[in-house]
Amino acid sequence: MSRERILVVDDSADIRELIRTMLITAEYDVLTAATGADGLVLAQDLSPDLIVVDYRMPGMDGLTMHEALSQAGYSIPTILLTGEGSEKLAIRAMRTGIADYLVKPIEISELLDAVQRALSRYWSMQIKERLPNHLLEANLKLEKRFREMATLLKIGASVTAMLDLQQVLNRVVESAVDVTGAESGSLMLIDRRTDELYMRAVRNVDQRTAMTLRIKVEDSLIGQVMRTGEPLVFSEREAIKIKTAYFIKSAVYIPLRIQGKAIGVLSVDNRVKSREFDSHDVQMLSLIGNFAAVAIENARLYGDTTQERDTLDAIIRDTDDYIIVVDSEDRVLFCNQTAREALNVTATDFIGRPLTEVISHPEVVDLFSKTARIGRGRHSEVTLDGGERTLNAQLTIIEGIGRAVVMQDISHLKRLDRAKTEFVATVAHDLRSPLTAVLGYTELIQRSGPLTDQQNKFAEQIVSSVHSITDLITELLELSRIESEFNVDLEPVNFCRTAESALLSLEHAAAVKHHQIKREIVPGTLLVHGSGMRLRQMCANLIGNAIKYTPTSGTIFVSVWGDENFVFFRVKDTGIGIAVEDQPFVFDKFYRTERAAADYDGTGLGLSIVKSVVDQHDGRIWLESKEDEGTTFTVMLPCFRPNVQSEVSGEPTAQQE
Repeated sequence: MSRERILVVDDSADIRELIRTMLITAEYDVLTAATGADGLVLAQDLSPDLIVVDYRMPGMDGLTMHEALSQAGYSIPTILLTGEGSEKLAIRAMRTGIADYLVKPIEISELLDAVQRALSRYWSMQIKERLPNHLLEANLKLEKRFREMATLLKIGASVTAMLDLQQVLNRVVESAVDVTGAESGSLMLIDRRTDELYMRAVRNVDQRTAMTLRIKVEDSLIGQVMRTGEPLVFSEREAIKIKTAYFIKSAVYIPLRIQGKAIGVLSVDNRVKSREFDSHDVQMLSLIGNFAAVAIENARLYGDTTQERDTLDAIIRDTDDYIIVVDSEDRVLFCNQTAREALNVTATDFIGRPLTEVISHPEVVDLFSKTARIGRGRHSEVTLDGGERTLNAQLTIIEGIGRAVVMQDISHLKRLDRAKTEFVATVAHDLRSPLTAVLGYTELIQRSGPLTDQQNKFAEQIVSSVHSITDLITELLELSRIESEFNVDLEPVNFCRTAESALLSLEHAAAVKHHQIKREIVPGTLLVHGSGMRLRQMCANLIGNAIKYTPTSGTIFVSVWGDENFVFFRVKDTGIGIAVEDQPFVFDKFYRTERAAADYDGTGLGLSIVKSVVDQHDGRIWLESKEDEGTTFTVMLPCFRPNVQSEVSGEPTAQQE
């Protein structure tokens, strides 16, 4: 194939040579001329495929040369070079048929691209002129299809990007009318309450009709599309009535489906002209309908999400809780208005700043480091303003985001709690004094001389009752203390050692009743983050209960084991058991079953203390029991994770035991 020939006309020898070299390198044949007149002669004699001509030359300029060639009947594509980039010159060049217009200085790639474009257009025109008519028609149809597909892609991109539902629907109807060349169009959605279709978006439909038209799905032509899920095309010579004052001659109805469920109908129609719609129109509308369904669902989801976000924003904004969220590097992600006001946050640009720069209260800052140390969320208390304010804080780790603290002002509740504690302590003190006197005088009576059997019995009954009341006072005080201990000193506790210690302290009590103790405590260390004293108390109460409520010569099983997340403690006995109807209430204060109350002394507070300690350590406790067969209590406590700053080494402390 011969190479394309290009004529270069420029009065500058340097520029001519430069352009010539560029084009030869790109494998074009090149002719050159120094003036417009010489270029005109060469163009008429040799008919090059393309001309590159300078605009400003002595004698005949580039535009004049191009106009002279055109007047002589030559249609050679021409690229005009100029040193002045005026809009007026560009308009004149385009009007005279210049193929392209380049402003000096010109880059190699710019020139070669312009040459390629001009030649491509030129050869395309040559081919079109030589094609038989039927090929030309086929080519025109193909070009039309390409344009339609490009239009569809644009429609899809624009519609699916919209998040406002009404904008989406309006754009869909406009696109449907434009693509099919219909006179009017509409998008109808289903009203589930009445099972009617109503117009939600229209094009070239009067407003009154759009507002009032409602069509039953059950027995209508359009409803058939909803029922079958198939497109419907029809055309009539005479206009048919769809609804009062709404007549059409031809129409296409396309179902809109989301997840296989019809939600509406997209339609185009002709009310005046009799042009029929064909299968291609149906195909195009179906594609637009698919875009519309996706866009409607996107808009609906966006609307739902926006509404949920606004609701959440309103809740967070209006709540009395203080909410602070930080990322993994302790930069503030969120701090609600309540927290900002209560903690005196004055900065307005706090998002993204280090927590220590935003919050001036070290007690609050320390909450986040606590969360990092223990590796999980828990409750804590913070005192501010020298103890005037007390905040209850819930610390939570948010996976992939960071940590959050939600705080409530419980100053009033703390004052009430202190008053309650003081009241209990006062009552306990006031009760202990007379009880001590009663006990002392009873012992004096017993020692003062011989007593009758009945007198001895009465004295022993007095002593037993005093001891029972004293135990009750002691446990009431203990329970009150536990419930008031929000910020106990927590540390890594070796739970195996704790359980062993509790068991050791109760071996004598078990021996008195000739019980056999079977232990299954895993060797090694199982760590719990908590109070060693309270955990030991919890273990002792459960083991003590098993000993107390198991008849003589029974068996007590004590087990400790763990996995990567939890430590488990189980106490199983062969005692009297707990009736099914009593089991939901055993952790309530002062609750005792009829059988236990009749046969055994007790206060009904032991299991309440156990439950309070378990709750204090973010644990769970449950029981399984059958009457006359025994009871099993199981406690589950979260493991301590020594993943940041805490570790246990050497012998356990007093609290760890």
